[in-house]
Amino acid sequence: MILRGEIAPGQRVAEAPLAEILGTSRTPVRQALPLLAQEGLLMEHRTRGFVVRSFTAADITDAIDLRAVLEGMAVRRVAEQGTTKGFSREMRACLEDGDAIFAKRCVTEEDEATYAAMNSRFHELIAAAADSSILSDAIERNSRIPFAGASALAFDKFDLDRMYDLLYYAHRQHRCIFAALESGHGARAEALMREHAMAAKESINIVGFQVVSRGAPGRVAASK
Repeated sequence: MILRGEIAPGQRVAEAPLAEILGTSRTPVRQALPLLAQEGLLMEHRTRGFVVRSFTAADITDAIDLRAVLEGMAVRRVAEQGTTKGFSREMRACLEDGDAIFAKRCVTEEDEATYAAMNSRFHELIAAAADSSILSDAIERNSRIPFAGASALAFDKFDLDRMYDLLYYAHRQHRCIFAALESGHGARAEALMREHAMAAKESINIVGFQVVSRGAPGRVAASK
Protein backbone atom coordinates (compact mmCIF):
# COMPACT_ATOMS: atom_id res chain seq x y z
CA MET A 1 0.00 0.00 0.00
CA ILE A 2 2.89 2.37 0.74
CA LEU A 3 4.69 1.52 -2.50
CA ARG A 4 1.49 2.03 -4.50
CA GLY A 5 0.96 5.45 -2.92
CA GLU A 6 -2.28 4.42 -1.21
CA ILE A 7 -0.83 5.70 2.07
CA ALA A 8 0.66 9.16 1.56
CA PRO A 9 4.00 10.46 2.90
CA GLY A 10 3.50 11.91 6.38
CA GLN A 11 0.28 9.95 6.94
CA ARG A 12 0.00 8.18 10.26
CA VAL A 13 -0.27 4.40 10.17
CA ALA A 14 -2.44 3.12 13.00
CA GLU A 15 -2.70 -0.55 13.98
CA ALA A 16 -6.46 -0.88 14.33
CA PRO A 17 -7.59 0.69 11.01
CA LEU A 18 -4.83 -1.10 9.11
CA ALA A 19 -5.72 -4.45 10.65
CA GLU A 20 -9.34 -3.90 9.64
CA ILE A 21 -8.37 -3.05 6.05
CA LEU A 22 -6.13 -6.12 5.83
CA GLY A 23 -8.67 -8.39 7.50
CA THR A 24 -6.29 -9.55 10.20
CA SER A 25 -5.72 -9.09 13.92
CA ARG A 26 -3.64 -6.25 15.31
CA THR A 27 -0.80 -8.56 16.42
CA PRO A 28 0.82 -9.16 12.99
CA VAL A 29 0.35 -5.48 12.14
CA ARG A 30 2.05 -4.48 15.40
CA GLN A 31 4.95 -6.79 14.50
CA ALA A 32 5.19 -5.55 10.91
CA LEU A 33 5.34 -1.80 11.54
CA PRO A 34 8.76 -1.73 13.28
CA LEU A 35 10.16 -3.90 10.46
CA LEU A 36 8.87 -1.44 7.86
CA ALA A 37 10.55 1.32 9.84
CA GLN A 38 13.85 -0.60 9.73
CA GLU A 39 13.45 -0.89 5.94
CA GLY A 40 13.01 2.87 5.65
CA LEU A 41 9.35 2.98 4.64
CA LEU A 42 8.05 4.28 7.98
CA MET A 43 9.30 6.63 10.68
CA GLU A 44 8.46 6.64 14.37
CA HIS A 45 6.04 9.41 15.28
CA ARG A 46 7.27 11.89 17.89
CA THR A 47 4.42 10.86 20.23
CA ARG A 48 3.72 7.25 19.37
CA GLY A 49 3.11 5.01 16.40
CA PHE A 50 4.46 5.40 12.89
CA VAL A 51 4.08 7.67 9.86
CA VAL A 52 4.95 7.06 6.22
CA ARG A 53 8.37 8.47 5.44
CA SER A 54 8.73 11.28 2.92
CA PHE A 55 11.87 11.80 0.84
CA THR A 56 13.66 15.05 0.03
CA ALA A 57 15.61 15.89 -3.12
CA ALA A 58 18.81 15.44 -1.09
CA ASP A 59 17.68 11.95 -0.04
CA ILE A 60 17.13 10.99 -3.68
CA THR A 61 20.50 12.40 -4.75
CA ASP A 62 22.28 10.52 -1.96
CA ALA A 63 20.49 7.30 -2.92
CA ILE A 64 21.52 7.63 -6.58
CA ASP A 65 25.12 8.29 -5.50
CA LEU A 66 25.01 5.20 -3.31
CA ARG A 67 23.53 3.12 -6.13
CA ALA A 68 26.49 4.15 -8.32
CA VAL A 69 28.91 2.87 -5.68
CA LEU A 70 27.04 -0.38 -4.99
CA GLU A 71 26.45 -1.31 -8.62
CA GLY A 72 30.00 -0.32 -9.49
CA MET A 73 31.22 -2.72 -6.82
CA ALA A 74 28.91 -5.46 -8.15
CA VAL A 75 30.03 -5.14 -11.77
CA ARG A 76 33.71 -5.08 -10.83
CA ARG A 77 33.21 -8.25 -8.80
CA VAL A 78 31.59 -9.97 -11.80
CA ALA A 79 34.43 -8.89 -14.11
CA GLU A 80 37.11 -10.11 -11.72
CA GLN A 81 35.35 -13.44 -11.10
CA GLY A 82 34.81 -13.98 -14.81
CA THR A 83 31.50 -14.28 -16.62
CA THR A 84 29.77 -17.62 -17.07
CA LYS A 85 28.27 -18.85 -20.34
CA GLY A 86 24.80 -18.69 -18.81
CA PHE A 87 25.25 -15.10 -17.70
CA SER A 88 26.60 -14.03 -21.09
CA ARG A 89 23.74 -15.76 -22.89
CA GLU A 90 21.09 -14.06 -20.75
CA MET A 91 22.82 -10.70 -20.99
CA ARG A 92 23.01 -10.87 -24.79
CA ALA A 93 19.31 -11.68 -24.96
CA CYS A 94 18.57 -8.72 -22.69
CA LEU A 95 20.68 -6.36 -24.80
CA GLU A 96 19.07 -7.60 -28.01
CA ASP A 97 15.67 -6.74 -26.52
CA GLY A 98 17.02 -3.25 -25.94
CA ASP A 99 18.37 -3.05 -29.50
CA ALA A 100 14.88 -3.88 -30.79
CA ILE A 101 13.42 -0.86 -29.00
CA PHE A 102 15.77 1.53 -30.79
CA ALA A 103 15.81 -0.19 -34.19
CA LYS A 104 12.96 2.04 -35.39
CA ARG A 105 15.03 5.16 -34.56
CA CYS A 106 12.41 6.60 -32.24
CA VAL A 107 10.55 5.78 -29.03
CA THR A 108 6.83 5.83 -28.34
CA GLU A 109 4.81 5.96 -25.14
CA GLU A 110 4.43 2.18 -25.37
CA ASP A 111 8.21 1.78 -25.13
CA GLU A 112 8.30 3.10 -21.56
CA ALA A 113 7.32 -0.21 -19.92
CA THR A 114 9.38 -2.27 -22.39
CA TYR A 115 12.55 -0.28 -21.76
CA ALA A 116 12.01 -0.23 -17.99
CA ALA A 117 11.66 -4.04 -17.94
CA MET A 118 14.78 -4.53 -20.09
CA ASN A 119 16.80 -2.07 -18.00
CA SER A 120 15.73 -3.72 -14.74
CA ARG A 121 16.72 -7.13 -16.10
CA PHE A 122 20.16 -5.85 -17.10
CA HIS A 123 20.85 -4.59 -13.58
CA GLU A 124 19.32 -7.65 -11.89
CA LEU A 125 21.52 -10.01 -13.92
CA ILE A 126 24.64 -8.17 -12.76
CA ALA A 127 23.53 -8.09 -9.13
CA ALA A 128 22.81 -11.82 -9.21
CA ALA A 129 26.12 -12.63 -10.93
CA ALA A 130 28.03 -10.76 -8.22
CA ASP A 131 26.91 -13.59 -5.94
CA SER A 132 26.81 -11.57 -2.73
CA SER A 133 23.66 -11.53 -0.61
CA ILE A 134 24.99 -8.55 1.36
CA LEU A 135 25.53 -6.52 -1.82
CA SER A 136 22.20 -7.59 -3.35
CA ASP A 137 20.32 -6.69 -0.17
CA ALA A 138 21.99 -3.27 -0.04
CA ILE A 139 21.07 -2.54 -3.67
CA GLU A 140 17.49 -3.71 -3.12
CA ARG A 141 17.02 -1.64 0.01
CA ASN A 142 18.48 1.49 -1.60
CA SER A 143 16.14 1.02 -4.57
CA ARG A 144 13.10 1.59 -2.35
CA ILE A 145 13.86 5.31 -2.36
CA PRO A 146 12.04 7.06 -5.24
CA PHE A 147 14.05 7.39 -8.46
CA ALA A 148 17.01 5.51 -6.95
CA GLY A 149 16.44 2.09 -8.47
CA ALA A 150 17.05 0.90 -12.03
CA SER A 151 13.29 0.43 -12.48
CA ALA A 152 12.55 4.08 -11.68
CA LEU A 153 12.33 5.58 -15.14
CA ALA A 154 11.59 9.28 -15.60
CA PHE A 155 9.90 9.20 -19.02
CA ASP A 156 8.83 12.44 -20.70
CA LYS A 157 5.90 11.66 -23.00
CA PHE A 158 5.87 15.27 -24.22
CA ASP A 159 9.36 15.20 -25.75
CA LEU A 160 9.91 11.75 -27.23
CA ASP A 161 12.82 12.85 -29.43
CA ARG A 162 14.83 13.86 -26.39
CA MET A 163 13.81 10.66 -24.58
CA TYR A 164 15.11 8.65 -27.54
CA ASP A 165 18.51 10.35 -27.26
CA LEU A 166 18.67 9.84 -23.48
CA LEU A 167 17.58 6.19 -23.46
CA TYR A 168 19.64 5.24 -26.50
CA TYR A 169 22.74 6.67 -24.83
CA ALA A 170 21.96 4.69 -21.67
CA HIS A 171 21.56 1.52 -23.73
CA ARG A 172 24.90 2.12 -25.45
CA GLN A 173 26.35 2.26 -21.94
CA HIS A 174 24.79 -1.16 -21.33
CA ARG A 175 26.71 -2.49 -24.31
CA CYS A 176 30.00 -0.95 -23.11
CA ILE A 177 29.55 -2.34 -19.60
CA PHE A 178 28.94 -5.83 -20.96
CA ALA A 179 31.99 -5.58 -23.23
CA ALA A 180 34.14 -4.66 -20.22
CA LEU A 181 32.69 -7.60 -18.30
CA GLU A 182 33.42 -10.03 -21.12
CA SER A 183 37.00 -8.74 -21.28
CA GLY A 184 37.47 -9.01 -17.53
CA HIS A 185 38.32 -5.32 -17.17
CA GLY A 186 37.05 -4.73 -13.64
CA ALA A 187 38.16 -1.12 -13.21
CA ARG A 188 36.68 -0.05 -16.56
CA ALA A 189 33.42 -1.91 -15.85
CA GLU A 190 33.14 -0.19 -12.47
CA ALA A 191 33.79 3.28 -13.91
CA LEU A 192 31.23 2.73 -16.68
CA MET A 193 28.59 1.46 -14.26
CA ARG A 194 29.09 4.43 -11.94
CA GLU A 195 28.65 6.81 -14.86
CA HIS A 196 25.60 4.85 -16.01
CA ALA A 197 23.94 5.08 -12.60
CA MET A 198 24.57 8.81 -12.47
CA ALA A 199 22.57 9.23 -15.69
CA ALA A 200 19.47 8.84 -13.50
CA LYS A 201 20.11 12.34 -12.17
CA GLU A 202 20.26 13.70 -15.70
CA SER A 203 16.99 12.05 -16.68
CA ILE A 204 15.20 13.56 -13.69
CA ASN A 205 16.56 17.03 -14.45
CA ILE A 206 15.78 16.81 -18.16
CA VAL A 207 12.26 15.55 -17.72
CA GLY A 208 11.57 18.11 -15.00
CA PHE A 209 9.73 15.80 -12.63
CA GLN A 210 9.12 16.49 -8.98
CA VAL A 211 8.53 13.82 -6.36
CA VAL A 212 5.10 14.50 -4.89
CA SER A 213 4.54 11.08 -3.32
CA ARG A 214 6.33 7.80 -3.07
CA GLY A 215 3.99 6.24 -5.62
CA ALA A 216 4.50 2.95 -7.39
CA PRO A 217 8.01 1.84 -8.34
CA GLY A 218 8.94 3.26 -11.73
CA ARG A 219 6.12 5.83 -11.69
CA VAL A 220 6.42 9.51 -11.00
CA ALA A 221 4.18 12.54 -10.95
CA ALA A 222 4.81 15.55 -13.14
CA SER A 223 5.34 18.99 -11.66
CA LYS A 224 4.42 20.66 -14.91
